[in-house]
Amino acid sequence: MTVLGAAARNTVRTIAIGTATLLAGLGITPATAQKIEGLAPTPPMGWNSWNHYGCNIDENLIRETADALVASGLRDAGYVNVNLDDCWHGERDAAGNIRPDPERFPSGMKALGDYLHARGLKFGIYSDAGTNTCAGRPGSQGYEFQDARRYAEWGVDYVKYDWCATGEDEEQRNPREAYRTMSRAIAASGRPMVLSVCEWGDNEPWLWAGQYGHLWRTTGDITNCWDCTVGHGSWSSSGILPILDQQDELRPHGGPDGWNDPDMMEVGNLPTLAENRSHFAMWAMLAAPLIIGTDVPGMTPEITAVLANPGLIAINQDRLGRGAMKWIATPQWEAWAKPLADGEWAIALLNRSGETQRVEIDWASVELKDDTFGHRAEFAQQAYAMTDAWSGAAAGDTRRKLARELAPRDTAVFRLRPL
Repeated sequence: MTVLGAAARNTVRTIAIGTATLLAGLGITPATAQKIEGLAPTPPMGWNSWNHYGCNIDENLIRETADALVASGLRDAGYVNVNLDDCWHGERDAAGNIRPDPERFPSGMKALGDYLHARGLKFGIYSDAGTNTCAGRPGSQGYEFQDARRYAEWGVDYVKYDWCATGEDEEQRNPREAYRTMSRAIAASGRPMVLSVCEWGDNEPWLWAGQYGHLWRTTGDITNCWDCTVGHGSWSSSGILPILDQQDELRPHGGPDGWNDPDMMEVGNLPTLAENRSHFAMWAMLAAPLIIGTDVPGMTPEITAVLANPGLIAINQDRLGRGAMKWIATPQWEAWAKPLADGEWAIALLNRSGETQRVEIDWASVELKDDTFGHRAEFAQQAYAMTDAWSGAAAGDTRRKLARELAPRDTAVFRLRPL
């Protein structure tokens, strides 16, 4: 536990008094400020710097990425949040105000936010509920209201709030208190900001984080492999399938303005096009936030086409806001079903294996029932027209058996509309 000296205690006391005065002037107290509702009616979409760049970020990279999002059409496809992850921080000034790294961001964060906003993008930033961030930069513990006020001055629209340096065992900070405090700080700042609760699923945030944030991490960190777990000493990161396998039971807790978050996407970082397609398809089916984690300026046309696919994005952004459920499961392939608005459905056929799989579904002989949310498809009584979500082409209807050859680790997706 850190023990503050007299000078530091006086600084914290001054900050607290200044913050209280500001809030009183706005008619707000920390106890009454709450999450700003309605900022994420559909899963957030955008880009984050961490997966591809780690700490190697600066203002030129962020501007180049913003320009590439616009030029590639990804902004117009919905990817509007440009989120700086860890390592943008400099030191706090004498009054405790957080400052950007002066070498990496010499123009300052207000100028960067203005650059993004001028291009129809939103500005996202990162901090941590502990004393330090995961990379050792200044955290926001004890400075929540001051930091949120500074973010508002910079024009920030989105805050990812991590969970490093929050103590251990009996001395660990209470996560509900930590995220409630930052949520209230954002509300009191006077600027609407999405709050991403990045607590790694350690304390079942799907049960409580919706009071404070607009999305919450359900797992530890993702990594760019298909089916692996990578140890890092006291923690580990997981590939696509291990993270996917943890999501099905969490679907009752996600929905409009409060989304289960299986972490940022590794689309563009995986070795095969099929793996990238499947990763994107399943995150779209889960109603997960679609946050790109790759090199946008250097992206290949094939990866751009995956990320910008209108059929898959429409499934992800469907206004009903239901995540997919695992419907049919075999050791080699799975069928996932996602109810959509207006009685429609999305069906994803996922080949988990490294071999081609033949998948057949006799619609008249199977039952599709979503007991969690009360949706049901009676294929024997109601026929559905099918569209291939990847291509947009008609794919017959459910009066005929569906038969497909799935390439290794690939995923077919169909949208079903009642006839």
